[in-house]
Amino acid sequence: MKKITLQSILLCCISFSSNAQWQQSAGTAGLNMQALLTNGNYNFAGGQTGAYNSIDEAGSYTLSNSGNDAVGPTRGFTKDDTYIYTCTSQGAYRSSDNGATWVSKSSGLTNLLGGGILKVGSRLFYVGPTGVFMSTDQGDNWNAAGLTTTDVRSITAINDTLFVGTNGAGIYKSSDWGLNWIAVNNGLNGATNFRAIETKANTLFAAGPTGTGVFRSVDFGANWTLLSGGLAVSSYRGFASNSQLIVAGAFGAGVFYSVDNGDNWIEINTGLTDLTIFDLELNDNYIIAATNTQGVFRFALSNLNLSTNTSDFDVKNTISLFPNPTTNQINVKADSKLIGTAYTLYDNLGKAIFSGTINNENTLLEMGNLPGGIYMLSIGDDLKQTLKVIKE
Repeated sequence: MKKITLQSILLCCISFSSNAQWQQSAGTAGLNMQALLTNGNYNFAGGQTGAYNSIDEAGSYTLSNSGNDAVGPTRGFTKDDTYIYTCTSQGAYRSSDNGATWVSKSSGLTNLLGGGILKVGSRLFYVGPTGVFMSTDQGDNWNAAGLTTTDVRSITAINDTLFVGTNGAGIYKSSDWGLNWIAVNNGLNGATNFRAIETKANTLFAAGPTGTGVFRSVDFGANWTLLSGGLAVSSYRGFASNSQLIVAGAFGAGVFYSVDNGDNWIEINTGLTDLTIFDLELNDNYIIAATNTQGVFRFALSNLNLSTNTSDFDVKNTISLFPNPTTNQINVKADSKLIGTAYTLYDNLGKAIFSGTINNENTLLEMGNLPGGIYMLSIGDDLKQTLKVIKE
């Protein structure tokens, strides 16, 4: 299995065409860029001079900052079905017209300086020097959601479990929308500064500080492993991922990608004139990179010759659990294509409680002897789908 993986990666490298290089996006030369977002045909970039927008797949950008923070960096983006949101040095902003105009939405934020912004379900989360804030009304109002004395720099989520990276305190997670947070630092080797954190399906990737690299967790943050396999030892600042690959950006070492969930990495830096990467994004056809001093670059995904194999069955929306909450048994109703698929039940700390196999379209799991609380049921290879189970 290992030989096949390494050979596939080698063939991928050999088959790069002579045009397999980064192209600088017009309109961004000489700019500091720190954040990226794709929303359909729109590609957003943000940095020291505000927000920019592209309608040609990141080929070129124009300033799109009317009403947005004009005195400090735009450090993050997120979106829902109605709005685009920014995280800036002057708080949160919202746009209803794909960046043509922005409106300040910072009521309730005790410190406007933002480190990251994220939509999870119907909630928005904003992180900064005074912790985590949550909005349930699309940014009109914000309320404290924990870690009020902690400088929080990044945020991600697996379903409705939140994970944050901090400046000086490592990584925390919450399964109750910020009411309670627990440190999940086992395996981080003393590293405490994490400026980016990413989820690829149910695998977590955390961007370590100078002298480390990228850490990975496959058990909801309970344990972390420092990755190698071709990654430069550096400080990392940004990620992007889809079902086929994970991409990581380093401070001074450029961009690396992996097609095997982080086991092995390939450097792709040809054409980059600035190797300090602050964020990464993927649209349908390109990897997009935000750099410290030379703006935005794009790299065609077609250069990577990624597999188009669809044999990995997407289990999303093919599983239901009932009753949930439960007091004894829980029934897992699954698509017939999932018969024979492995599952594992984890507690809130990421400890595996029991494992088994989906044996028919209705599989009963006994939970009567377990203490009350929140559990995570992961189904599929590489933890492809996770569902929350509440035991009363």
